[in-house]
This record gives sequence, C-alpha cells and structure tokens, in this order.
Amino acid sequence: MKADEVLDTSGMVCPMPVLKTRKAAEKLEPGKVLKVIATDRGAKSDIPAWAKNSGFELLSVEEEEGKYVFYIKKPEG
Repeated sequence: MKADEVLDTSGMVCPMPVLKTRKAAEKLEPGKVLKVIATDRGAKSDIPAWAKNSGFELLSVEEEEGKYVFYIKKPEG
C-alpha cells in the first residue's frame, strides 16, 4: 500500500505512538495516507480506536517482524 507520509514510533511506549500519530495525521492533506510503524503492543488497539474516534479511516493493520504497521487515511472535506 502506498503512503504519502511515514511515521516511525518504534521504541516509544503508550501514549506516545498515539500522540505522535494524531499530530502527524492532522498535518496531512485531506485524502492522503499516513503509514505508522509502532512496536508498542498497546498501539495495536489504541491507534485503531483513535482513528475511529477521530474520523480517520483505518485502511489496514499489519504485523511485520514484531512491528505493527497501520495505514490511516485522512477524510476528504
């Protein structure tokens, strides 16, 4: 999947991955996709919950070599 921006929060623990994701996602242009990489297990539930509550679209969640990779799309309009 193609991302317009990439945010690597590897090594950060709760609540930093979500806070950094929120800050990066808010800077995106509408319709753009943010790729977030996290190692904190809490991010697996926290980032999808944040996306849902904030109106962002969670396109996918993947696990790669002990890391969680999220693709989040900013709503258009």
